[in-house]
This record gives sequence, C-alpha cells and structure tokens, in this order.
Amino acid sequence: MCGIWALFGSDECLSVQCLSAMKIAHRGPDAFRFENVNGFTNCCFGFHRLAIVDQLYGMQPLRVKKFPYLWLCYNGEIYNYKQLEKHLGFEYQTMVDGEVILHLYSKYGIEQAAALLDGVFAFILLDTANKKVFIGRDSYGVRPLFKLLTDDGFLAVCSEAKGLIDLKHSMTSSPKIDPFPPGHCEVFDLKLSGKVASVELIKFRNFKDEPQHAEYDSLGKLQAGFDRETVKRNICLLFENAVRKRLMAHRRIGCLLSGGLDSSLVAATLLKLMRESNLPYPLQTFAIGMEDSPDLLAARKVANHIGSEHHEIIFSAEEGVQAVDEVIFTLETYDITTVRASVGMYLISKYIRKKTNSVVIFSGEGSDELTQGYIYFHKAPSEEEAAEDSERLLRELYLFDALRADRTTAAHGLELRVPFLDHRFTAYYLSLPPEMRVPKNGVEKFLLREAFEGSDLIPKDILWRPKEAFSDGLSSIKKSWFSFLQDHIEQQVDDSTLEKSAEKFPFNSPKTKEGYFYRQIFEKYYPGRADWLTHYWMPRWIHATDPSARTLTHYKSDA
Repeated sequence: MCGIWALFGSDECLSVQCLSAMKIAHRGPDAFRFENVNGFTNCCFGFHRLAIVDQLYGMQPLRVKKFPYLWLCYNGEIYNYKQLEKHLGFEYQTMVDGEVILHLYSKYGIEQAAALLDGVFAFILLDTANKKVFIGRDSYGVRPLFKLLTDDGFLAVCSEAKGLIDLKHSMTSSPKIDPFPPGHCEVFDLKLSGKVASVELIKFRNFKDEPQHAEYDSLGKLQAGFDRETVKRNICLLFENAVRKRLMAHRRIGCLLSGGLDSSLVAATLLKLMRESNLPYPLQTFAIGMEDSPDLLAARKVANHIGSEHHEIIFSAEEGVQAVDEVIFTLETYDITTVRASVGMYLISKYIRKKTNSVVIFSGEGSDELTQGYIYFHKAPSEEEAAEDSERLLRELYLFDALRADRTTAAHGLELRVPFLDHRFTAYYLSLPPEMRVPKNGVEKFLLREAFEGSDLIPKDILWRPKEAFSDGLSSIKKSWFSFLQDHIEQQVDDSTLEKSAEKFPFNSPKTKEGYFYRQIFEKYYPGRADWLTHYWMPRWIHATDPSARTLTHYKSDA
C-alpha cells in the first residue's frame, strides 16, 4: 500500500502544488519522495511509501540503469514478478515487484504489459524517450486511482481524490476529477511544455476471460469439465493458490475475521499456508462488534478452531456515530451502505495500527459479488439474470466494497489483500454455468460452501452460516448498528429539510434522512463532487428503500 501522485504540465509553482501530495501521506507512513522530471521542469512525482517488499530499493519513482528514460510510480503488488522474470528472461536490478512493469513495457508495449500482471495495481509510467505517459489500474480497481485533466493538457494523477481537489490550474471552472476505470490503461502524448494530450483509452482485460498470465502460473492447467466434483476441486485449488501467492511480504501478516463464510475461509487457508511456509510468528485475526454481536461470537469460534492469535474490538454506538464524519472524509463517497459498513472497518484498522505490528491484512472482499452472496440473489428472476448481476457488481466494486476496503485500511497505513478477487479464481468461477452459481436450497453461495464441505478448514455451522452484512453482523442482536445511527440522524435532519433534498442536491438526491446526513458531510469536504458516485448501492428485484440485509424478508432474525 502506497500513495502515488504525479503532475504533468503544471503552470503553478511545484513547491506549492506538492502540498496537495501530503494529503495522502497516510497511505505511506514509512517514507516520502518528491522528484522533478529531468528536462521537464513542470512535471513531477510524489510518493508515500509503505515498505512491504524490498525495503532497500523500494523508493519511487522507480528507475533502473537498463531503462534510464523510464520513470515508474505504482501502488500495488505484482504477485507473478518472479515467474515472469524466469519465463521471459528478465534480469532485475532490484527486488521490487513493480520493476517487472518496466521490462514488460519495453518488451511488449503497455497493453500487453498490463495484461500480463497478476496482482493489484495503479501505476503512472513516463517514457521520456518516446514522450509518452501511461496510467493504468487493475481489473477490479482494488487499488485506487484518480485523474484530473484540464482543457489545456495539465494532467494530475493521485491515489485519492483529496490529493487533487486543491491543485492550482488555469481553468476558470473546476476541472473534472474522475476515478480511473479499472482494467484500463490510458496513453498520453507528452509535449515539450510538459502538458499532455490523451491518445487512447485501452481495456487490457475482460475479467471473464482466463488471464494471459495463467500460462506462467505455478498451479498449471486445471482439470476440464463441469461435473460437480471437478468444479469443487478446482475451486479449492484456485482459492488456496490465490491465498498462497499473497503471502509475499516482508512485514507481519494479519487477517480480518468477521466469522462469516468469506473471512473465515481466508483466515483458515492463510493460517494453514503460513504454517507450511514456517513464518516465524502466529497469525493475528481481528474481529469487531458491539457487545453480544453475532460476528464476535462467530469469529471467536473460528479463531478457536484454526488456532489464531485472536483480537476482539468492542465498540459502542457513540464511538460509531462519532467516527462517521472522518469516515466519509476518508472514503470520498456518500453511498449509504458503504459508509455504514466502513465505520467498523475504519475502527478495526485504527486498532490494528495502534496496538499490533500486523501491516499486511487479508480480508474476504469480493466473494459476495463473485459467488452471489447477497440475500437479494434469492429473488433473481432467472439464473442468467443472476449471473449478469454478479458481473455488474464486480464491475462496480471500485465504487463500493473495494473502495471501502482500501480507504479504511490505507487511512491507517495498512495494506489490504483480497484473495477472492484473484484473476484466475474469478475468471474460473464466472466461467461456470449460471445454474451452478445461484443460491440452492435457500442457501446463498451454495457451491462455494459445498466445495469446502469436507475440508474441516472451518466449523461446519460457520461454513453454512447465513449471510450477514458487515454493518449488520457487528451490531448488537438487541438493536442493529444502523438503528442507533438512525436515532442520531433523526435529531440532525428534520422532515422539512429532507423534503427539499432534491432542490439542494439534484444529482443522486437523498431519499432518506440517513442519506441526507451523509451527503451533507460529503459536500462539506468535497463540494460539487457528487458525481464521483454514479448511483447508490441497493438490492435488486425487490422494492427496497434501505440497503441493509436486515430489512429483507429472507433475513433470519435469529441468525
């Protein structure tokens, strides 16, 4: 996890502009570098480092003797950099995983380079010899990236939008700041003035297709066919492979553990592989909840089963309410379900940073979207529509759960790893017939649960535990977390204010007092930037006014 920031063609003094780069300092607490580009006095890079791999040579922008004309700033982890070195005959000058991007670009060009990367990443690559700038982002947007481009060709790029909103520029109105689309690269011509012109936006990978880098994967080819036993075996093999490759770290590894299916599978597999790798420390697992919450009880049971060093963080409704303002500033969104679910993750990340030495944090994000885990999938009109909606959710992850998971952890200098969003694992799961992926016998994620049925990785009642939304599962069974929030908001937003919400906020007008409350806080920090969120996250195929799982009829009140 790092923070990247770059300017091309700034008309303002760079020493003033670079103050904006300090707004993402939380992403890289270990070191900071600000560097001008030789020959382009109005172009520069800013980099905040969280040292995870190659602590000696990991500073950026990364430059190597073989390619003196290339400058690379990237945030992420490239899990297959050693395999690519071996198969393609590269000779690295550092132990930095991102160096492979320079070699791939030199050999194949930017589109093929990005397609061959197995990992999560956001990068800015400058080629001064060919006067080109490239920016790119991983398939699901696990790593964030924002872009500002003015009418006259001033380009600014940053891990978070807050590093761009106060930049000086020549436009009379505020230039658009957009999240860069996942799975894409953009190519720019670099002019002598340092300004740029966009040449093309390239989609380098369709996440439904087996990734090009699969041929270099140590797992090799999978057994073909869709008979159930073969499919279950492949799911287990691919998932374990996804966790194994993410062990790449020189810092301590920990795991978030809600006691739900996804985080429990991650934690159990992670601990098993850590033991096999003889890592010199126990796995720390972390659960958060209000007193007597279902998540705390379930997580404790899993931790006891797998033998992790378990930490429980109890929070009160007051602490949760007090955190909402800083959470919205951190997230850069006002989406209702995202804000709600982020409070617990923000508080648990704060605890991990202050009280432990775990820095690389595994989590279960992406499984609900991939394996149709949301309760509303029980209402899907057909298997095909369920499959289409699963793909839609994956395409939109960067606006919702991936955004939440990144910002809440990065705010406290932690690096998140999400094995359920592994390229090969997701591509394989999406290749399965739609009828295999839908809920079965009233149970969502039936196929995933069934695949691990005989493994004894986690307790059987956890393997078949019904879905809990993160914001619901960490609540007290007496009163949910969002009910406490509603009570607080009721005192902050009156009926007449809500009635005028469409006048005040014509785009994505809030329909509830909670939505209005979040939007007000968002506008305080990011006025006029509501279009960063294209739409609210809501369940489909039902007439829901609230995204909480507890409001759905399928929800089990005694879960």
